[in-house]
Amino acid sequence: MRKNTGKYNKQLRDLFDISDNIVMICHQNPDGDAIGSMLGLYHYLKRHDKSPVMISPGQLPSYLNWMKNIEYIINNENDPGKVKRYINNADLLIMLDFNNIERSGKIKDHIPDSGAKKILIDHHPDPDVDADLLISEPEFSSTAELVFELITNAEGEPFLDKDFIEAIYVGMMTDTGNFSYGTFNGDTLRVVASMMDNGLDRDKISDRIYDNFSLSRIRLQGFACNERLVCPEDQGAGYIYLSRDDLESFDHKPGDTEGFVNIPLSIKGVIMSALFIEKKDHIKISFRSKGDFDVNNLAVKHFNGGGHKNASGGKFYGTLKQCRDYFEKLLHNLEGL
Repeated sequence: MRKNTGKYNKQLRDLFDISDNIVMICHQNPDGDAIGSMLGLYHYLKRHDKSPVMISPGQLPSYLNWMKNIEYIINNENDPGKVKRYINNADLLIMLDFNNIERSGKIKDHIPDSGAKKILIDHHPDPDVDADLLISEPEFSSTAELVFELITNAEGEPFLDKDFIEAIYVGMMTDTGNFSYGTFNGDTLRVVASMMDNGLDRDKISDRIYDNFSLSRIRLQGFACNERLVCPEDQGAGYIYLSRDDLESFDHKPGDTEGFVNIPLSIKGVIMSALFIEKKDHIKISFRSKGDFDVNNLAVKHFNGGGHKNASGGKFYGTLKQCRDYFEKLLHNLEGL
């Protein structure tokens, strides 16, 4: 059983009650959990006569554009001045789905300077964030599920507002690969059952996330599998690498490579996979694994990152070839593969 999250009730309610200018911040390169947990909390606070502001350090993934009120999330890349003003004027900052201030991108310098009270709500291990209320619960499948639990405790019963549960479900579903991996258990599925009993359209959400890709994205996936998938012999690992030119050739949009990291895991004998994507000044890395192989440890030790045991990410500062060479060299010395 999970730890009792009811211990956060009073302080969380008090901070909500006394705060008029609430600002929520998610991590850079936001995924379904970052967006789902932020939108879910937004809908809850709106129902309680608050007017929260939502901020993302960068572009949102296009596959989530259908979500209700996503258009109200302010992209720091588009209007950094507005973001700075909102953070400076906040009396409560809520940081969602990241365990290190570095993951807030260019917003990171504004957060410590803010005089606002600060809450961290996250499910990644080993948090390193200064907050007045630190809510870190790695047993949860997602930050979205943790938000659902916290709000349930605060309300004394499940909060089953339609917009709230839809956003929360998106976070839960995407952070577990449609409930196929990650940290989830019977409690997670009982939350889903309660949502479905109260009108959640699971099929609609699944269709919009997994069956709503552009033709160029499908062609990029085919190219990645045919031309950029590498499985070093007898290593129990596989990886996909994509250059900036590759992405440009297929009219890449944010979110188009979501799920690509899982592809090598479908190959017999592969228990660890990686995705290397060339950015302007670094290589963005995602890791996934099966069973007991700990990719969080790999990301922390070698790739300036972190995450979960079976899902993590990081960065490499160098060329795409240097990154691939370094990774393949590491494979020869990794225990458990």
